[in-house]
Amino acid sequence: MTKPGNRFFAPENPLSNSLAPIKDELAVQIQHLNFAFGKGDLCKQVLFDISLNLPKGQIVILTGPSGSGKTTLISLIGALRTVREGSLRVMGQELADMRNADRVRVRQSIGFIFQSHNLFESLTARQNVEMAVELLGRFKSKRDQAEVILTQLGLADRMDHKPQALSGGQKQRVAIARALVNHPPLILADEPTAALDKQTSREVVTLMQTLTREQNCTVLMVTHDNRILDVADRIINLVDGQLESDTNPDAFINSHTYKNSKHDDAKMFIM
Repeated sequence: MTKPGNRFFAPENPLSNSLAPIKDELAVQIQHLNFAFGKGDLCKQVLFDISLNLPKGQIVILTGPSGSGKTTLISLIGALRTVREGSLRVMGQELADMRNADRVRVRQSIGFIFQSHNLFESLTARQNVEMAVELLGRFKSKRDQAEVILTQLGLADRMDHKPQALSGGQKQRVAIARALVNHPPLILADEPTAALDKQTSREVVTLMQTLTREQNCTVLMVTHDNRILDVADRIINLVDGQLESDTNPDAFINSHTYKNSKHDDAKMFIM
């Protein structure tokens, strides 16, 4: 809990005592993280006393109602926002009070998958993926790397197409290819399968599983899609900016079963 006089109010977090600070085995370590938008009378706190460990080699799903702070949390972990109170370490590096130049270097080691595709409209699918490889200075291998990952995601025949010639699901697969092409140690995904059909969703999460097993990378995924919950090692539920539960997929699904759904399609997303 924050000290009296601090501008953040942190209610007790029942999960905060579960920390095991073995830093070399952790991709992410968060301690007593608070975050708010605005200042003064316009200040609105959205995260309350978040304490959480993400070990290397895990797939962790982050779920919860709309507006519960999920996207804010992953944007802080991804060094896209500035940590104002608490400790947040990513791959052993403390993000609180980190210089902008250092935050850029942290972001280069993270694979981001956003709800919006954020593709460059003037570039082909291959070129969009190649750009991610170029950022790490791998100019000679960029074409081969892009073609391999796009083929794995079922886009072998769409590599030379620009985004306007791709469907929504194909655009999302290009965005996923761009995030995974450099085999980053940490992947942050915000609703990565929302625009994908069942088969493609399974192919995407299977690829993520392969990365975690073969390269010991960590995946933190925001989703409501229960078609992919089985790939997770843990499911964390965030409600009103607080960690409500941290459990395995079976326990989570049993506690969130729809009782009144008449159609299987109605069970596709857990709210």
